[in-house]
Order: sequence, then structure tokens, then C-alpha cells
Amino acid sequence: MDLKFSISATSETPTRVQVKARNFTMYVDEPPQLGGEDKGANPVEYLLAALAGCLNVVGHMVAKEMNMQLDGLTIDIEGVLNPAKFQGKSNAERAGYKQIDVTIRAKTNAPDDVLKKWIETVESRCPVSDNIANPTPVKLKVTKA
Repeated sequence: MDLKFSISATSETPTRVQVKARNFTMYVDEPPQLGGEDKGANPVEYLLAALAGCLNVVGHMVAKEMNMQLDGLTIDIEGVLNPAKFQGKSNAERAGYKQIDVTIRAKTNAPDDVLKKWIETVESRCPVSDNIANPTPVKLKVTKA
């Protein structure tokens, strides 16, 4: 059975958007060096945050299924991108991240072989990781307000 998730966003300034997801409100903005007012994380930071959130949920779920003790996770993620394409300055490189590096520190007493199986399973089952690693059709349409 498929689940549908959706958001609704309203532009507040050229760099800031208010996003409604269920009963939550988020603000997406750019830092001053990219023309924003720094009133929220920027879109690519939210992407990294979404990945961390997904890895946390799936990590704990898989640990429970494996009967693996997991007393907590610390997840550090960084990605490097060249802003030239999204700024309209160059098409030499892609607009998105060149690579995303994730470091997960698991508070566990599990042996290394169990930890290896755990992280492989987590990576294969994380929807956000899957969306980042594999092409997902995105269909844009525009209408007049």
C-alpha cells in the first residue's frame, strides 16, 4: 500500500519560503552570502537533515528487528556542491551535491559483523537515501495564480 506525503509552500521573499507539512511550519531561506536573510536552513541543508532523520528512524527500526542493542546515534553529514549552475553562471558541473558523506556513531555493544550488516540494511531501506542515490521522476507544472 502506497503512502502519499505532501507539503504546501508559499514564497515570502525571493529567497525564503514558508512550508506547511501536516501541522508543522518550516522556513527555508538562504544565508546572507547567497542573498537570503538566514531565517531558516537552506534547501540543500534540509536535504541533509532529511537524510539524517531517515537514517535515525530506519536505524532504530532495523536494530530492533535484529535484536541489536542501540542506545543512540550521532549522525554527521556533509556535502559539497558548486553553486555556479543554480546561480546561472556555468553549466560545467551539476547543480546538486557532488558527494554526500555520512558518519554515524552508533552507541552499541554489537560486534563489528553485526554492525556491518545493520548499516547495509539501513542504507538499503532508507527512503531518503534511496531518493538521493537513485533517479526519481520529478514532474514540474506551472499554472497562473
